[in-house]
Amino acid sequence: MGGAMTAAAIPGSADLVRQLRRTQRRQQWRAAALTAPLLLFLLVFFLVPLGSLLVRAVENPEVADTLPATARALADWDGRAAPPAAAYAAIAADLGALSETAQAGALARRLNSEVPGARSLVMGTYRAVREWSAPPADVRQALLELDPRWGEMSYWQAIAKNTQRWTPDYLLAALDMRRSLDGTIERIPPEEAVFSQILWRTFEISAVVTLVALLMAYPLAYWLSTLPERRANLMLILVLLPFWTSVLVRIAAWIVLLQNNGLINHGLQTVGLIDEPLPLLFNRTGVIIAMVHILLPFMILPLYSVMKTVPANYLRAAVSLGSHPLAAFVRVVLPQTYPGVAAGSLLVFITSIGYYVTPALLGGASDQMLSYYVAQYTNVEVNWGMACALGAVLLAATLVLFVFYRRVARGGLSLG
Repeated sequence: MGGAMTAAAIPGSADLVRQLRRTQRRQQWRAAALTAPLLLFLLVFFLVPLGSLLVRAVENPEVADTLPATARALADWDGRAAPPAAAYAAIAADLGALSETAQAGALARRLNSEVPGARSLVMGTYRAVREWSAPPADVRQALLELDPRWGEMSYWQAIAKNTQRWTPDYLLAALDMRRSLDGTIERIPPEEAVFSQILWRTFEISAVVTLVALLMAYPLAYWLSTLPERRANLMLILVLLPFWTSVLVRIAAWIVLLQNNGLINHGLQTVGLIDEPLPLLFNRTGVIIAMVHILLPFMILPLYSVMKTVPANYLRAAVSLGSHPLAAFVRVVLPQTYPGVAAGSLLVFITSIGYYVTPALLGGASDQMLSYYVAQYTNVEVNWGMACALGAVLLAATLVLFVFYRRVARGGLSLG
């Protein structure tokens, strides 16, 4: 017995338990109903596009969809000897069977990204075979007479290489690597490698912007945290004021300020600090200045929110015990602001690596970041696979930075 009573021994306890369970279920359904719109929004507008980006980065449908017979004819081809005669007949049949010019155009663009000149070869052949009333007796000879480039191995190797619907080629190209004819992965020669330099440039500019923003935002955020609440709120309104102005308007303003005859150079020349205008526009300097100005609030706000939680009497107590004010700040206050430093730096850096408009308008050819080339492959080259592969690289970099931040936030890494 032990003096304990079971729930069954209490009159009406079973009904009470059932009521509690029904209440809990209603609360759970109510919570699910409240969060369902947000989850649906994230699924439709965030997760699905990301999934589509990752799929398109490894999808290679152009050759597989338009040249199925050619793919079968080249299945056992080693890529070194001349392609079989059946491959010539197959590619003529596949091109002649295309119902839309857009399909031939997509095929031509895809192969042209592998071998320059493939666009004119494919489109010229497509138009020619469409006019054949019947296939000639010797299709191989007919294609060679139509365009002698059909005798060059590089075009056939490009076709054979891209007959598979799924391929890592785009992702490898985004990392300056490629597949050889035998399937091994190799580095692109240094004189041909471009994306590793662009990726490094993107990280370099983002790191500089983050560091400059941190150096400017930290003292300002600390000063704001020491103000009375009313004055601090007024100052925060001024900090947030750039959010209410279009990015394009701010960039246009910086163009006016930074040009050779702009206000900054004119003012420096007027006071005699410089004899000729400083090159501040269409270079790395202008890009960094404008990006810091745009992203500075993203650094100030996390720092301010953390600094407000640090009691002011900690610093006074350390000084009263004989510590120098600067040493007391470094040893007492600074370590407690590390979460704000990490959050602000992560926010600014991740936002920076995806910047496109500012470097495009204020930078030169050597100042464009990775997002510029994503737009280039999307809008100009119309190579969605390469654009998605570069986007996947940016996504991977963002996830790595987020994991690093989580380790910092949980105390896995010591910043002191």
